[in-house]
Amino acid sequence: MSLAERARQIFEVELKNRLEAGHDGQFVAIEPESREWFLAATFVDAALSAKSRHPDRKSFVIRIGHEAAFHIGAARS
Repeated sequence: MSLAERARQIFEVELKNRLEAGHDGQFVAIEPESREWFLAATFVDAALSAKSRHPDRKSFVIRIGHEAAFHIGAARS
């Protein structure tokens, strides 16, 4: 299972219900090996928190309440 798949699974099973109610639009970085997560208002802050705690591991960042962390371009009608 890929890093992203493991992180998404942790989010869906353990964090989604807990975080969506009060943290919509914020970011959570998940380090799958330790199962630790880091909540922040920005992508960069979440990622840096995870990197600071686990400098030799990769984390995956999810934007709470959204399908993607970022949307690029404009939507067409």
